[in-house]
Amino acid sequence: MERKSRFSQWLRRPRSGAGGDTGAGAATGAAREELLLAAAAAGFPLAPAAHPSGYGCSCERIGCPTPGRHPVSFAWQTLATTDPEKVAKWLRAQPEANFVTATGMAHDVLDVPAEAGRKALDRLTAAGIEVGPVATVAPDRMLFFTATRGTPDDEDEWWPCELDCHPETLDEHPGLRWHCRGSYVLLPPSRLPGDDAYVAWLLGPERPLPDPLTLLETLTDACAQYAGDRPDHEHHAAWPIGR
Repeated sequence: MERKSRFSQWLRRPRSGAGGDTGAGAATGAAREELLLAAAAAGFPLAPAAHPSGYGCSCERIGCPTPGRHPVSFAWQTLATTDPEKVAKWLRAQPEANFVTATGMAHDVLDVPAEAGRKALDRLTAAGIEVGPVATVAPDRMLFFTATRGTPDDEDEWWPCELDCHPETLDEHPGLRWHCRGSYVLLPPSRLPGDDAYVAWLLGPERPLPDPLTLLETLTDACAQYAGDRPDHEHHAAWPIGR
């Protein structure tokens, strides 16, 4: 309860910078550590990720297709932890690192275009449906954190997250992306290349995780409307191809 109160107070705290920036750039030092530890305490498994470096990526890969958006290690699923001591150790060793949270362990994430996410959030709120943690991936995506489907008894009901796991597939599959077992998302606060590009909490991780099915219909409808409103909608399905 005390952690929840501190987190809520942090979200309401005035930020420095033009326009009251609430992005990752405003979350530095102790405040950034507090946000990440709050997520770990909420049960989100964390692992270090790359961060923007100049015009490229800290991974130093020439032509990195997803600068600042991918885990540091190929063993990110094994490394992912909620242990506050390990998270604090990573922060001390890599103070500029972004962090990912592995999905399908303690939570899933429904990842949608920002415009569709805002419409869906308004509809869900108006309908009195409880929404869990929500993050913005400025300027173009929104993340809805939910309870995990885990591993169903009937494996035929489960699909792999190969499409959702790789940020470089986003242009090909820009609709709703369901991150479950084997996938990850960037965790706030994270910095991305470009001006006003960051990952930040809209609704914090202290909120209870809803069943994904309570949000899915509204999010799918909003994504379908978003795809239909786009001039190039014939190339952009509301649901990823290949499920």
